[in-house]
Amino acid sequence: MTPEEIQARVLYRDALMLILDKPAGLPVHAGPGGGPNLERYFSALRFGLPKPPALAHRLDRDTSGCLILGRHPKALRKLGILFQDGKVDKTYWAVVAGSPPTDAGRMEWPLKKVSNRTGGWRIVTAEDGQAAVTDYVVRGRGNGTTWLELTPHTGRTHQIRVHCAALGCPLLGDPQYGGPDGQPLHLHSRAISLPLYPKREPVGATAPVPEHMQAALEACGYREEAGA
Repeated sequence: MTPEEIQARVLYRDALMLILDKPAGLPVHAGPGGGPNLERYFSALRFGLPKPPALAHRLDRDTSGCLILGRHPKALRKLGILFQDGKVDKTYWAVVAGSPPTDAGRMEWPLKKVSNRTGGWRIVTAEDGQAAVTDYVVRGRGNGTTWLELTPHTGRTHQIRVHCAALGCPLLGDPQYGGPDGQPLHLHSRAISLPLYPKREPVGATAPVPEHMQAALEACGYREEAGA
């Protein structure tokens, strides 16, 4: 991305933080083998400060949408406390194969990281795993697919993906957890808000629907002009 392109993805900016619309398919930081990553472009997001911002949390490589960056160490410490205390409200949109058994519900399945036969790893539901809680609401249905709005109350790795699979409706583009392959992952961090300033209303942002999810959402009743 050019500096202008990543700057155009800034959804919110103040003296403490930025909220960025992360593109799908780009990891937030470099892996062991290096390669393209979002942090490579953070120098274009200094906006007058001597150092670039840093990640306050993470999104998976293939997840798009709202990502918070702290603009300096003091801001990162404050943001870290808000995330740790569960005071950051996160809303995700997903398109899944099939449909959940009810129009709304809560998934409370503990999650555990395990190795697989190929030497990699995956997350599974397990009684001896870490507590994980996700609420969901059906926003619309299409031809064999469902548009879900999800609110995670914990921040476990692959939480939404595993919970939806355990519910019987894996995400489109998520073959690792039983979803249809041959397309990008249909998971989007739609909105985020947090009480950054004690005497003000929570601040936040809403990320536009990414192009790769547009058709699937429209098949489930989404209309861009209405936002619902």
